[in-house]
Amino acid sequence: MSELSVAAPAEAATLSSRQVAWQPAVLALVGAVLLWLGWPVHPAPLAGLAAVLLVGWVPYLRMEQLLVARGASGWKVFRYTYLLLVLWNAFTTWWVSFSTLGGGIAAVVLNALLMCIPTMAFYHTKRLAGPKLGYLSLPIYWIAFEQLHLHWDLTWPWLTLGNGFAQANYWVQWYEYTGFLGGSLWIWVVNILLFRAWFGFQYSAASTADRLNSAVNRPGERSPARPLAARWLAPIVAVLLPILVSYFIGATYQEKGETAEVVVVQPNVDPFLEKFSSNPNFIPYDAQVTRLLTLTEQQLTPQTKLVLWPETALEEAYFEQNFESNPKVIRLRGWLRQHPGVELITGMTTIKMYGSSKETATPTARFRDDLGYYDVFNSAVHFTNATAPVTFYHKSRLVPGVEKVPVALTKLIANIDLGGTVGSYGSQEQRTVFNTATPALRLAPSICYESVYGDFMAEYVKNGATLIGIITNDGWWSDSPGHKQHFQYATLRAIETRRDIARSANTGISGFINQKGEVLERTAWWVQAVSRHTVHLNQELTFYVKHGDLLGPATQVLAVLLLVLVLVLVRRFSKSVA
Repeated sequence: MSELSVAAPAEAATLSSRQVAWQPAVLALVGAVLLWLGWPVHPAPLAGLAAVLLVGWVPYLRMEQLLVARGASGWKVFRYTYLLLVLWNAFTTWWVSFSTLGGGIAAVVLNALLMCIPTMAFYHTKRLAGPKLGYLSLPIYWIAFEQLHLHWDLTWPWLTLGNGFAQANYWVQWYEYTGFLGGSLWIWVVNILLFRAWFGFQYSAASTADRLNSAVNRPGERSPARPLAARWLAPIVAVLLPILVSYFIGATYQEKGETAEVVVVQPNVDPFLEKFSSNPNFIPYDAQVTRLLTLTEQQLTPQTKLVLWPETALEEAYFEQNFESNPKVIRLRGWLRQHPGVELITGMTTIKMYGSSKETATPTARFRDDLGYYDVFNSAVHFTNATAPVTFYHKSRLVPGVEKVPVALTKLIANIDLGGTVGSYGSQEQRTVFNTATPALRLAPSICYESVYGDFMAEYVKNGATLIGIITNDGWWSDSPGHKQHFQYATLRAIETRRDIARSANTGISGFINQKGEVLERTAWWVQAVSRHTVHLNQELTFYVKHGDLLGPATQVLAVLLLVLVLVLVRRFSKSVA
């Protein structure tokens, strides 16, 4: 990195004009490469590359500092910032384009643009209120943005910075207190401290606050030099202390709860060629059910309590009002009768009808003359035995542009496909927990995208879940980092909630994760597979589950206060000038 670092403004005169012009672009590229390099997934011996995230933002901070020192306009700072962010997004989430090229481009271009909101808020705060408050504001703005990105219609939390430690989760066992936004805070604190130790907080011109205090600084002037040890002590402590605390927590934590045997199935039905009736090599739905049942019986034992099938394992539309009359449901009932004591949870596409009156329908309901108003759900369905009524859970965190089209943007993104069927699916507000005949076994039926949300998954546990089940179909992204990252992110949910995880993928990676985020079993990619494991059923609640996400809402409040302060400073300066 030292060879790529650029000279201080006072030394810039010794560089050619061409070198000076290229410096911000080089720093943008270096920053994007470092952030990509630190992101999961890497071969196991290289999982420690997550440490690169702790320096990955230093090139951005230096780039912004140099641009301001040279008197660059806000528009120019924005352009180079966006260059860095769009490159990072492209390097890290390019695999979305496997579903559709348009969806991949939209995910990269739009998400990078949204990330410019906190970075440009930092730039203006630093410009108007001075560098100390400016650098303090950066992690606040960023985490406030991440919190927003977790809860609005265009939610895309894949690159939430705290997810970056998914493969090095032995460094973040303290997520059981902070959740993954604690990792975002750690990354920014370390990066800013390293930047300060390396380059100092330079001033390019007098900030509004400086002018009000008549303390204008010369461009490029550094803070008074401090001893080397004093400059580097804070960043070293900021790096090592959380890691040491994490190792201590991990070393002393013991798996908790009663045990139960669970089976997860990976049928490996190609979603592009075989899964759906419109596919060229469509496998008939009855044959798909046969495959699921055959694989299940390969690992079934008298001790098996629960079987988990993947998202949309039963894809053909099932009407909830006459669910029991469906031939495939009757077939599953017959199979369960042959295996008393075994319970089944499977992904399905279900339909709920509301009749011809719009008043009884939901905002997401569609209309057909022969059906009236109805909702289509991406569902998890729980069969407790051969005769008892089933329990439905309707997926609640829907993928933008695929399962949910915001009303205001319907015309803009209705044709963007990120994998699956485009349209607005129905959803539910509450987190349903599937209770089983084994009192200690209460499963959180998370469907695909939902498992990326820490606070969302914590709600299941707060409602009584002792085991997290993830059912998904990651075949849309081919053999790319996408399905690997998705699997690895689940290890963070295990740490946050201290719950074992059973994961069933149509294809991708199926397996089991323990309460410390350690992968116990995992299948290979693009194979038919079935796994069995004895899981622990913890009933204790972590601090994060009990108290919820504290960092996100707190930073949003602070971000608003900072913006108000900046506006006050601008107004005061305007009056003083007048």
